[in-house]
Amino acid sequence: MLIVFKQEYLSNLYYNQTTDKKHRFQPEVVKKYVKVVNILKNAKSVEDLFPFVSLNYEKLSGDKAGIESVRVNDKYRLEFVTTRSEGEIIVTICNILELSNHYQ
Repeated sequence: MLIVFKQEYLSNLYYNQTTDKKHRFQPEVVKKYVKVVNILKNAKSVEDLFPFVSLNYEKLSGDKAGIESVRVNDKYRLEFVTTRSEGEIIVTICNILELSNHYQ
């Protein structure tokens, strides 16, 4: 799958170039984020994510309908949108959310 980052800070996190104080994360979270993005990158289809039970892949509903998510760890979720273009799946990474903030 081809990975596209919707926001610059998400790309910077992936390439370990974060200087933005607003979007700083603990080193363990960044390391796991990079690992999850690499799993998405190496997958041929969304179904390839299913064996990774710890990712907790799900399609979101309600006001987030059309967005999919996987877990970075037990505190953070990565939201993305998949589209198909010329036979290739494009994953647009939209957000990394702290789950405790999401459910408040």
